[in-house]
Amino acid sequence: MGKNLKGKECGAGICQRKDGLYSARFVNLRGKRVVKCFSSLPEARNWLADAKYEDKHGLTPTSSNMTVDEWYSFWMDNLISDLAPNTRRNYRERYARNVQPYIGQICISDVKPMHCKTILNRMNEDYAGSTIRQTYIFMGTMFRSAVMNDIIQKHPMDGVRFTKPVRAVNDINYLTVEEQRKFLKTAKRSHNYAQYALILETGLRTSELIGLTWDTIDWKNKTLTVNKTLEYRHSEKYWRAGPPKTPQSYRTIPLTNRAYSILESARANAKNRKEAEMLSQTLEYIDRRTGVKSTLVLRDLVFINWRTGEPSKNSSYDTHLYKLYDEAGIKRFCMHALRHTYATRAIESGMQPKVLQKLLGHASIKTTMDRYVHVTDESMTKAILQFETQQIENGTVMVH
Repeated sequence: MGKNLKGKECGAGICQRKDGLYSARFVNLRGKRVVKCFSSLPEARNWLADAKYEDKHGLTPTSSNMTVDEWYSFWMDNLISDLAPNTRRNYRERYARNVQPYIGQICISDVKPMHCKTILNRMNEDYAGSTIRQTYIFMGTMFRSAVMNDIIQKHPMDGVRFTKPVRAVNDINYLTVEEQRKFLKTAKRSHNYAQYALILETGLRTSELIGLTWDTIDWKNKTLTVNKTLEYRHSEKYWRAGPPKTPQSYRTIPLTNRAYSILESARANAKNRKEAEMLSQTLEYIDRRTGVKSTLVLRDLVFINWRTGEPSKNSSYDTHLYKLYDEAGIKRFCMHALRHTYATRAIESGMQPKVLQKLLGHASIKTTMDRYVHVTDESMTKAILQFETQQIENGTVMVH
């Protein structure tokens, strides 16, 4: 039973030091002594009670002597279990390939900025700038959580930066106006034409398109609501329904006449499509906004594979696209390039970036500005002609 400087009892595991701080300590279930100091007795008592409870029930690690491996496992299993599956998958991959081999066995309190910088430097030769950036974000997030939970005192990523440039905006793939015409003309003969054309009219992500169900279409008001996604997990061999990418990805999109016509045609032809037995399945997922369990009935999907009668896999769309691009005589792009193309056409038509942000479901206007608000040679020429015409009409230039 510890005492304060006046000789009064503080309680088991607590004592007051000569500098006035209250030291709280206990031995955890792994046999390690855990100590922490506080400026007041109530703080020390509260921490000690919480720490013992959490240690007993396995709710949180309490020792800075743990290795990076131990913290990573706890962090993944308990603190970020609600992250999107793709994000968790990226974190696992970056840790296994780039972080764990170098610092996995190091005590987390011994990790220094030089270790983190070395990891990023080692990636320069073999990895793209975007992948190095992912690793930078992952390590920063993981160690920040350790600081917040009093596992370590200082963030080991402080002052650490990566130098390899991330893919420039001009490297984002999209179809030019002429390429888009060629592609649509070629794709018209494809069984997937409606899906490709709909993305070019709405900017849907591939997983949002695959998970589109009839109940999300408001035929009267001509809108489409994005409230779920569907994708095939190749590693586990199963279909996964889930919420949209971010809370801002929940959105209702006004349909163009062309988009409305595409969906009307799909509805008219739905009764004649081939449907596999697996469409009787109902998949569950958690609504990101409410935390309530929701369901997706596969038979309610707007688009399915015409040949198999099953949902179309993300990768199968890309494979089919490559054939169409080759046939159209244009360079190969992936499915996501159609979303980029929609955004590019929207900006070229004069759409305000803030409006485009809402339609695309971006969490930040910065993403929209950095990724899509670029100008093509064609749009620059058109803008200069408009500028010159306006100047002449205003009489602010001399016409020779």
